[in-house]
Amino acid sequence: MSQNTARESKPFINVTPLIDVLLVVLIIFMVAAPLRPHSFLAKLPAEPDGRVLPPNIKTLVVTIEADRTLKLNDLSDMGTVDDYSKLSNALVSLFNQRKTNHVYRDEMLSRIDLPEDYRIEKTVFIKAPRSIPYGEVAKIIDGLKGAGADPIGLQLDNLN
Repeated sequence: MSQNTARESKPFINVTPLIDVLLVVLIIFMVAAPLRPHSFLAKLPAEPDGRVLPPNIKTLVVTIEADRTLKLNDLSDMGTVDDYSKLSNALVSLFNQRKTNHVYRDEMLSRIDLPEDYRIEKTVFIKAPRSIPYGEVAKIIDGLKGAGADPIGLQLDNLN
């Protein structure tokens, strides 16, 4: 028995084809590496030209004052950062008025294939001084989403 086990050959793995495949893959990566883009082009906005444009009458801007009170456009007394229920109620009633009066987004005027709720202008911008913590601004964003505002933008000009 000991002679039979000694004569049996051990398995032998030929690694030559494996090395050949790895060299081909290495050559492919070496050739393809210089072809990848080295930089990405970004479209930056142009420098402001100093023109003062009148705001759109459909634009809604929620302003967080330094004392944490809220304003909607020129309407004051819209609550505070901690209690924004007046602001939410005002926005819900405003969006309902816009739905009744068919105040649509400019790009949605001709899109009769979409439901009316998607076509209504519900864009709201938030303007806050830099001294307000981001967590408090996030609370207002959540309140605006709950009122149905979509999309919500952050206004960056005229920050204190």
